[in-house]
Amino acid sequence: MNRRSLSSWTSRRSRGGRVRCAAAAAVAVCALAATAVAPHAAAHAAPAASRAAELPEHALVGYLHASFANGSGYTRLADVPDSWDIIDLAFGEPTSVTSGDIRFSLCPPAECPGVESEAEFKAAVKAKQQAGKKVLISIGGQNGQVRLTTPQARDTFVDSVSSIIDTYGLDGLDIDFEGHSLSLDDGDTDFENPTTPVIVHLISALRTLKERYGDEFTLTMAPETFFVQLGHQYYGSGPWGGQDPRAGAYLPVIHALRDDLTLLHVQDYNSGPIMGLDGQYHTMGGADFHIAMTDMLLTGFPVAGDPDKVFPALRPEQVAIGMPATPQAGNGHVPPAEVEKALDCLTKGSACGPYTPHGTWPALRGLMAWSVNWDRYGGDEFAGTFDRYFG
Repeated sequence: MNRRSLSSWTSRRSRGGRVRCAAAAAVAVCALAATAVAPHAAAHAAPAASRAAELPEHALVGYLHASFANGSGYTRLADVPDSWDIIDLAFGEPTSVTSGDIRFSLCPPAECPGVESEAEFKAAVKAKQQAGKKVLISIGGQNGQVRLTTPQARDTFVDSVSSIIDTYGLDGLDIDFEGHSLSLDDGDTDFENPTTPVIVHLISALRTLKERYGDEFTLTMAPETFFVQLGHQYYGSGPWGGQDPRAGAYLPVIHALRDDLTLLHVQDYNSGPIMGLDGQYHTMGGADFHIAMTDMLLTGFPVAGDPDKVFPALRPEQVAIGMPATPQAGNGHVPPAEVEKALDCLTKGSACGPYTPHGTWPALRGLMAWSVNWDRYGGDEFAGTFDRYFG
């Protein structure tokens, strides 16, 4: 997407096949000095996680357009190539923004010729699981604005998501809240102790689901950079108000659930420039952006530039890099050579280019792509790059 302003940009996936950009009303942003930041992983080490759902040492995550069609063509679940280790069914959506009532149904035959029956789909879920794959329901996306403003909406969310998981025998849940689903109320400035109802209720709902299904429950998240790395500069409306209240709004959710989180794959696409830990702005289009954005997650960073409020590093096995599978899938697509440069730098410390990360992480989990459908449209190039790299 195209950046509109420091405080007002985000994007949505277009069901028409290409990404459309959405911008909130322009708001004033308090400027922060672009100063270099020292690593914080040592002082704020990531806590030991509970036993996570089993995944391969390196995993490939992809979204499957299961409930809608677009220019990439419909792919039956049974026909998803074996390269994909986690398959996110896109999307479960609410009956209304604040209802918490999430529904999922297969794409109508008139929209998706060749769509499988419910019975065939459920059989395909089992077959993928028997092959060692995870199949999740992804909530949100372009049209799925979800705001759990009340305890009732929270409880409805838990029950309705559980119904989808049980109906299809799924392995867990992916949170893909975009647009205005998450924002911070004025005065909510501490990511470790959030007070905003939509944040607090989402954390509670996800904890309840994790407790309900146990350690094997797979929980993943796919926020945009606006909601995560931008929090290094701007967090919510800020101490004096006036900033976009969505800035960094995923940080309290990720932090509260870091012991239960299987995988975080931030969308390193459809993004404006983001300041990295080197105090420089990084833009899409090459390996550098993915290296700088991923380094922030694996090193930790001060929130809103405050050295006393540091978002701690995640474990490398909790992190994958989100990319568009093809140029048609989203802004910020990079060719296979740039994908490999990013992986070389982050996992081997080589081919790093202008940005030098604060460590080397051979256990980095892998890659996420929007989407399985777009990759098939593009001749399976993205999955092929992953397979060649990780063997």
